[in-house]
Amino acid sequence: MAKTEIKSKPGIKQSGDIKVAPLPVRLKPKPKRPPREERALLLRERILNAAVEVVGEHGYQNASVGRIAITADIAQGTIYLYFETRQHLFDELLPHAGQHMMAYIGERLHGAKTFIEVEERGIRAFFDYLSEHPGFYRLLNEAEFAAPLGHRKHFEQLVDHYVASMKRSSQQGRISEFDDDDMRAIAYTMMAARSYFYLGYVKYGEYQTPPEYVIETYMKLVRTSLE
Repeated sequence: MAKTEIKSKPGIKQSGDIKVAPLPVRLKPKPKRPPREERALLLRERILNAAVEVVGEHGYQNASVGRIAITADIAQGTIYLYFETRQHLFDELLPHAGQHMMAYIGERLHGAKTFIEVEERGIRAFFDYLSEHPGFYRLLNEAEFAAPLGHRKHFEQLVDHYVASMKRSSQQGRISEFDDDDMRAIAYTMMAARSYFYLGYVKYGEYQTPPEYVIETYMKLVRTSLE
């Protein structure tokens, strides 16, 4: 009997009488682009971060939209797609930077069990943050007049944060009992301490952060008052 010749087909290897197809080439999937909403949020964040940087260095008065656009590496008109006016952008800056600051401080508070411990770690972290972001205080201080809506929003964010922390500690019996009005007054006192320690020891003093004895003295006052 004549042997039947099996002709190879292109792309098919012969193994005896069994045809073996080559393994398919697996193409790497293309990286997914973030959804449009996410891209918009990222660009908005980029604009805010650039504006914080510019204001921290040059002040609100000299923070032109053009300068902010250059820092963000975007077209000037793009800013107006996210903020109706320059003032609208300014009013968003301090609350945005304040959230960043609180997140930074929050990372230093992990493991703290009492309000006293939270406060001591918190005030140290606050001055560490200022050392790393020296433009923050200019952003804060000038906002009272250049961006009053943002200044008030940031102020209320901080007070609410303090009061919520004190309430938790009070409910757990870790500090004395205070009503809401008392807690707000205490929050104002702690915020004032940070401001005047900065002015006295950093801005008009000779330190990058308040000296250790200042923090220790402050914490003695806090313990005596709250425990």
